[in-house]
Amino acid sequence: MVAQVSAPTIPTPSPAGTTGPGGKGELRIGPFRVDPPVVLAPMAGITNVAFRRLCREHGAGLYVCEMITSRALVERHPETFRMIRFAPEERPRSLQLYGVDPATVGAAVRMVVEEDLADHVDLNFGCPVPKVTRRGGGAALPYKHRLFDRIVSSAVHAAAGRVPVTVKMRVGIDEEHHTFLRAGRIAADAGVAAVALHARTAAQRYSGEADWSAIAALRDAMPAELPVLGNGDIFSAGDALRMMAGTGCDGVVVGRGCLGRPWLFGELEAAFRGRPLPPTPRLGQVAATLLRHARLLTEHHGEQKAIRDLRKHTAWYLKGFPVGSAQRRRLSMVSTLAELEELLGQLDAAALPTDADAPRGRQGSPARVTLPEGWLDDPEDATVPGGAELPDSGG
Repeated sequence: MVAQVSAPTIPTPSPAGTTGPGGKGELRIGPFRVDPPVVLAPMAGITNVAFRRLCREHGAGLYVCEMITSRALVERHPETFRMIRFAPEERPRSLQLYGVDPATVGAAVRMVVEEDLADHVDLNFGCPVPKVTRRGGGAALPYKHRLFDRIVSSAVHAAAGRVPVTVKMRVGIDEEHHTFLRAGRIAADAGVAAVALHARTAAQRYSGEADWSAIAALRDAMPAELPVLGNGDIFSAGDALRMMAGTGCDGVVVGRGCLGRPWLFGELEAAFRGRPLPPTPRLGQVAATLLRHARLLTEHHGEQKAIRDLRKHTAWYLKGFPVGSAQRRRLSMVSTLAELEELLGQLDAAALPTDADAPRGRQGSPARVTLPEGWLDDPEDATVPGGAELPDSGG
């Protein structure tokens, strides 16, 4: 694997509204100005309305909801409609859509436009999880470049210029089957508003290091006016600036780096505006943010489901802090807001974390990608795999 591109020092960007690192102009997704040029990656079970609101309270950017399947949307599944709720102040409302059937994807985008469900649609061609790739979806799909073309073109046509359509993808299936350059050109020809690249293959999942040189190659291959966004291994503001300076990309997509650290968006905003970064939060501030997260989830889910959902976030919030195993265990088993508030009040409010910018979230090991039988036999085949459309949303 090619070594990650980096700059020896963190560049200082120009003031907002002029140019950023590497002389790049402002980032626009269709009619929307994204300033700073930062996008929250859609993450299943994470980027619901509560988490997006919490992140927006810390810094500006574009915040994308959890993955929605085109079939579930068209069939009006109640849970899917609950997942596409947006806070009143969310603008633009950004929805990520998954689909494998061009007709169903087109119908879903048309529905988004006609019923004013969102202001921006992002198409998912980057998911590496087996339940998606075994159906030919996510990161598996761009290999079938004719089918990929049909899906993207169907979505852009259905949007009719009323909402921008973007594409998020990976480098390819594995090291033997890179798809990103051809897929990028197809997407550009179809009329998308931007292309985002997670600089790993599906086989890598989240292991190892992202190959930022692939982002640079994609930027070089795309029309200058089409924004290219980079994704992968952004755990700090410095990472974001280094990626933009080293690859020439127009913006960054942040995923795992903000888990348990929604204030990362405040650090990114400060960095892109050339301001000093805010101080690293102490444990008391982290506890207050965790409690705020719990209350926002409660507004969204109700207390019982919210507290269950929060448990996975607790370890991310406490990562690197001197919190004993007994306290962590009690917090991971909390069942009410009152209990959570009581336990958080017992933490050492003045404590600072060690290695605050360390990688977090899923990492794991590379693995063989699960694909439909015969998927690699003919990249020209535009046939929609049987049973490819997932019946529920969320990844």
